[in-house]
Parts: sequence; structure tokens; C-alpha cells
Amino acid sequence: MNDQPNRPHQPYDPYGQQPQAPQAWPGQQYQGHQGHQGHQGHQGYEDPQAAQQYTQQWQGQTWETQNHQAVPSAQAPDPETAILTPQSPPQRPAAPAGAETSASGYGPATVGGNTRVTDAQRARAEGRSPIIEPGMQPAALTALLGLLLAGAAAVGTYALLVPLVVLQAVTAAGWFRLNGMWPARQGIALGFAGALAADAALLASGRSPAAILGTLGVWVLLALVLQLRSHADPDERMYGLMATVAASALAIVAGGYLAAAADAVTVGAVAVAVAVLARALPLPTPASVVVSLLAAGAAGIAAGQVTDLGTSGALLGAGAAACALIGHRVASYDYPSRFVHFTAGVALPLAAAAPAVYVLGRALA
Repeated sequence: MNDQPNRPHQPYDPYGQQPQAPQAWPGQQYQGHQGHQGHQGHQGYEDPQAAQQYTQQWQGQTWETQNHQAVPSAQAPDPETAILTPQSPPQRPAAPAGAETSASGYGPATVGGNTRVTDAQRARAEGRSPIIEPGMQPAALTALLGLLLAGAAAVGTYALLVPLVVLQAVTAAGWFRLNGMWPARQGIALGFAGALAADAALLASGRSPAAILGTLGVWVLLALVLQLRSHADPDERMYGLMATVAASALAIVAGGYLAAAADAVTVGAVAVAVAVLARALPLPTPASVVVSLLAAGAAGIAAGQVTDLGTSGALLGAGAAACALIGHRVASYDYPSRFVHFTAGVALPLAAAAPAVYVLGRALA
């Protein structure tokens, strides 16, 4: 019998040294241990399947797997399911119609047509004109403001300043709203400030038109500097610069009523008031334009009889009315909103007529 106690099986060492575990990298330590166990499996088990069970297992982590996440293996689809089931894109859950309308501002899509087009686009697609002109109410306000200018000019210079300041403020605000930029408080304030500076320069210089040109040049440079300091995109800065310069120019040029002779302001403002009212009549556009010019000429003759212009007031009235109709057409551009009609639609006819009133008034005086 063997008197030695039972000890676990250890490999034979011919030099009498104790068995030591092989040295390995930190990430390979567990791998070496498994390999050692596999070696024991070959020696300690006679069953080849048991030895293969220990030698073919790979459970250790190497240094490569410590820095990379394991990629899950894709499962092979069921052949029958892949053939019989059609592939379709993922569907989003349907939202209620009311929620879609409130979130996007448009109604839900319909089979009959696209409801996301604008009124102007729909009008072009249907062959209609996308232009809506200011109606009778804005025309009545324009006529009222024109009559106030005419009456104040007959009273005196400082009386004319009151309706003129109102006209310049509405002009600056209406131009920004016409270009879809609202609220644009900085640009509106800058344009209105330029108009006030031009009025002050006119009064200080004895109503010299050079004050208008000088103020306009300074305000263009000021608008350019302010836009260069903006942090917006280059396209937005250019668009804001053009809108600010145009609004300032129109508000400053409206000060031409202050530089013109009092009789010319009276005749021109009355002619613009009559022309805009005639333009608002329900007539075809060509006929409406002709009627407006004829009515403005007649109003110019009537107002010229009251002033010193006489019959030459017809030419002044027709010229002022032609410029006013251009401003009226600009305010009618591409389905404007109601606010545009009551700002730009009211102010632009009178503001556009100011240079004609000054030039024709000096020529016919």
C-alpha cells in the first residue's frame, strides 16, 4: 500500500522545483490560467471529450478587448419570415389633426390638394393675380392724411410739421412690415430718427433741400456700420441693411413736403388724396389708373385756383398722383397682410409723391 497521503495531481518536474504559473500580460493572465487548466485536462483525464472541453474554451479577455466594446452579433432572420413578410419603412405614430394644425400653423394634408401653399402661390397656380391692393379704408386714411398736410401747409411751417412726422413714422414702420420684418424696432427707430434729423436740418437751414441729401448720406453710412456690427448671417445682414436704408430713405424723402413751397404742398396733397380714392373704386386696373390721373389733374386745377398756381396745378397734381400710384402699387405686393395695408398702403403714396411736389412746385412757381 502507498503510505503517502492523497495529494492533487501535479506535473512532473525533473529538477525538483515547484511548479510556477507562467508569466503573462495583465490581459492575458486569465488566458494562461485557462491554458494551464487545459494542460491539466490532457494529463488528468483519460476521456478525450473531457480534455477537449477544457482545452477549447476561450473565456479570457485580451488587451485588445479592453479598449473596444463588444459588437453584438446579428441574428440571422428566419428564412420563412424574410420571404413572406414584406419590408416596410418605420412608421411614426399618427398625431391628431388638431395638434398638427396648432403646431405647424397649417391644416392636415388632404387628398384634394396641398394645403401648405400660400395664398399667393395658390393664386398663381389658378391663373389669378397674387396682388391685393389696399381697399377703400386705407385709401380714406391716405386721403385724410393728405388733406391734413394740405391744410397745415396753408397754416404755416410748424403746423405742417405735425402731420409730416406722423407720415414719416408710418412710412418707416410700413416698409419693414411690407418686407416681412416685424418687429424690427431697431430699423424702424433708425429710419424714424433719420426723418426727424432731416426735419431739424431743414428747419435749421431755412428749408434747403441740401439738408435732405446730407441727412440721407449720413444715415446710409450709419445703417451700414450698425449692420456690420451685427452677429447675424451674412444674408440676413444684407437683407436688414437694404430694408433699413430703404425705410430711412423713404422717411427722409417724405420731408420734401417741408422743403417745398406751401402752395405746392397744398395742391399736391389734395391731388394725391383724390387719386388714391379714385384708385380704390371697383374698376379694372387700367381704367382705374386713368380715372385716378384725370381726377388728380382736376383736383390740381381746383386747388390751384385757391393758391397762386392756377391752371398749372393740373400738371403738378397729375405728377404727384403718378408717383402716388407707384407707391400704392408697391404696397400691394404679393398678398400683403392687413397691417401692411394700414401702414405702407397709407403712407407710401404720400411719401413717394413728396419729390414730385418739391420739383414741380419749384418749376411751376
